[in-house]
Amino acid sequence: MRSIGETARDSGLGVSALRFYDRAGVLVPAWVDPVSGYRWYAPGQVQEARLLGRLRRAGMPLADIRLVLAGWSGADPELVRTLLEAHLARLERGLSAARDEFSALRAVLDHRENVMTSLRTALRLSLAAPELAAALDTVRFAVSTDPDLPMLGGILFDIEGESLHVVATDRYRLAVARTGVAGHEGGRVQLVVPTPLADAIRALLDGEGAVRLIVDGDRVTLEAGDRRAAGPRLDHDFPDYRRLIPPTAGRRVLVDASAFRQALETGPVRSGEDGGQTLSVLAAQDDGTVTLHADADADGAPDRVAVNRDFLLDAVDALAAGSDDRLALELVTPTAPITIRRSDDEEAFSLLMPIRLDD
Repeated sequence: MRSIGETARDSGLGVSALRFYDRAGVLVPAWVDPVSGYRWYAPGQVQEARLLGRLRRAGMPLADIRLVLAGWSGADPELVRTLLEAHLARLERGLSAARDEFSALRAVLDHRENVMTSLRTALRLSLAAPELAAALDTVRFAVSTDPDLPMLGGILFDIEGESLHVVATDRYRLAVARTGVAGHEGGRVQLVVPTPLADAIRALLDGEGAVRLIVDGDRVTLEAGDRRAAGPRLDHDFPDYRRLIPPTAGRRVLVDASAFRQALETGPVRSGEDGGQTLSVLAAQDDGTVTLHADADADGAPDRVAVNRDFLLDAVDALAAGSDDRLALELVTPTAPITIRRSDDEEAFSLLMPIRLDD
């Protein structure tokens, strides 16, 4: 007999996935200890778990997977072949339909590009160097490095009125910070500053005085005294980040950043299903504290949220660097983003996408 941990290691499925498939009646362990509830699997079930993983990665519904596993060891493989071919046919039909939809969307985008004129506003703004430096430090960790998503490969400068919001996201985390500007009297202007130029700008922000941000067509320049950093902005539209920000809700807990960081580094963790992530499972308590757990469903608690621990540590470090060492955590549901804010600046925050543990 193999333990659930050994079965997870040898099959490539996570422990949480094996528990889920047990509850779903797809892969039931050969024996469950009636006292401890610990699951044990027969050696042959490792092969079934590997097969299950392949079928799930191929998008097969659980109902069909049950039938495939039931017929896998039978003398007549016809049922299994029929189910595999039927699922493949569904995938091909779905891919064809998706191609049609994407073709229609491309046509809409082409039309919009033809009828819209790209505005290249000339701007000359004044900003406080320390405030801009703190804002860039708050969001830099969340910039995407995915070459397939070039529009996320920089920091959005969103200028409106007397405010400059800087924003970065890699889809799994979103970081936002704000600083004041002077010299802008027009409407809202957005530009995406590529990462190398943003880093060059940050390197100039080592003083206490004001700096000048100049936007002239496609060129962005920051002047700090007699030094300057300049380059072209990205020719891409940034996603509407405001639509990604949930309203303040759920439990809000104030934590000491240093103590919370230490708890994350030394507290209980678990591995993601792919084995490539270390997860922290958080829960907000009635006494205003946050606790870390080894599991998401222990004691039947439904409100525990799992998140990539490294991402959470990055967010804590970035936000705590410019705060009074207290951060506010907002936990809503296990499927809603976690929000981490500076306690002294509501407009400096990060969102982290949670990790589902039951599929």
